[in-house]
Amino acid sequence: MRYLPLTDEDRKEMLGVVGVKDINGLFADVPNQALLKAPVDLPSRQGEMEVERIMAEMAAKNLNTSTSPSFLGGGAYRHHIPATVDYMIQRGEFLTAYTPYQPEVSQGTLQVLFEFQTQVAMLTGMEVANASMYDGATSTAEAVMMANRVTRRERAVIAGGLHPHYREVTETHAKYLGFEIVSPAPKAGGDDVAELISLIDDKTSCVVVQTPDVFGNLHDLTKIAEAAHEKGALLIAVNTEIVSLGLVEAPGNQGADIVACEGQSLGNPLGFGGPYVGLFATNPKYVRQMPGRVCGETKDVEGKRGWVLTLSTREQHIRREKATSNICTNSGLCALAFSIHASLLGDEGIKRLARTNHAYACELADMLAKVDGVEVLNKTFFNEFTVKLSKPAAEVVEKLAGKGILGGIPLSRLFPGNSDFTNMMIVAVTETNTPKDMQALTTALKEIL
Repeated sequence: MRYLPLTDEDRKEMLGVVGVKDINGLFADVPNQALLKAPVDLPSRQGEMEVERIMAEMAAKNLNTSTSPSFLGGGAYRHHIPATVDYMIQRGEFLTAYTPYQPEVSQGTLQVLFEFQTQVAMLTGMEVANASMYDGATSTAEAVMMANRVTRRERAVIAGGLHPHYREVTETHAKYLGFEIVSPAPKAGGDDVAELISLIDDKTSCVVVQTPDVFGNLHDLTKIAEAAHEKGALLIAVNTEIVSLGLVEAPGNQGADIVACEGQSLGNPLGFGGPYVGLFATNPKYVRQMPGRVCGETKDVEGKRGWVLTLSTREQHIRREKATSNICTNSGLCALAFSIHASLLGDEGIKRLARTNHAYACELADMLAKVDGVEVLNKTFFNEFTVKLSKPAAEVVEKLAGKGILGGIPLSRLFPGNSDFTNMMIVAVTETNTPKDMQALTTALKEIL
């Protein structure tokens, strides 16, 4: 029996309050071409075993990163996740826990988030971090909005090397909140620091720089930080590959005021694009403008150590319309996985992992540079770099897939309509890539090009 608690009168009353005539009015903003004109062509019913068989047959047609040589990156990276991570996050104490409004019954969750914040602060070189965001893109957009509040300005300068998806999320916020975004044109060879600095003026709230950027280039943030601070603006450092901070100088040590990162690389699988976990850190003087929430350490009436929500300036708490953000949750389970993986690695383990990633990337870059029709464009990189091919990259990627290799990401996919990037491809290497994988890619490119 279906459970239908609402009557036709109930629905009519609700639609009247919203201000639409019928249910179709709720979908008025959906483009007509995106609406189904007829029911989906699927059987009306099927047994569970039959459905599993059909789905398995469909899935078998895919290339996946577990069984094929994969060099995909662009903000989502395949790393080895220890079995302990999956075991720990499925323990009942964590898996069933919800938002810890009642600290007396949520000490395990609160302590993990407290440790997570500590790990993020240490990796980024900042003094305070929140209990996580949705992902790196929302962290970046929230960082810009936070800078606007701190400086009381509404003009963000964004480097050309910021991941286009992060830019689009920020631009969506800008459209509806009314702040301005200016940016130099993206360059695969690296942003022109002088051009970026020239855009900073007295109305600028922040400068957003990704390092390593979407093309894989590493950037020294110190000069940009000095230029931003001279004009009273904040520097926002963005990172999509958190493992790089095991080897690269922390952005906080280079003058960053806010750091927004994607933490998927530790503890979290690719997962068809999510769920991921956003990292967010800043300086203590800006903590009350930081979105999300902060878990803190305290003592109970018996003097025992405990944990609580120290700051939670969110719209579902006391702040309402004055809240710093409308992000009303955190990626708690993903943050837990991140924290467990980081704890298993430890300080030296993360450094070794970073060195391995970089060494493997350097090895592949040297191999590809010897292939006719391949030019490595980066002067600096961590575990990801851009190559220019003698043929359109999208076509090459398709042919590589035909050979069972996930060869990389064509820049035309990230920058549609930009003819400068037609023949360029991003290649990422992690500790999961074997010498056999790298040789397979090199050999296949020789045959295709």
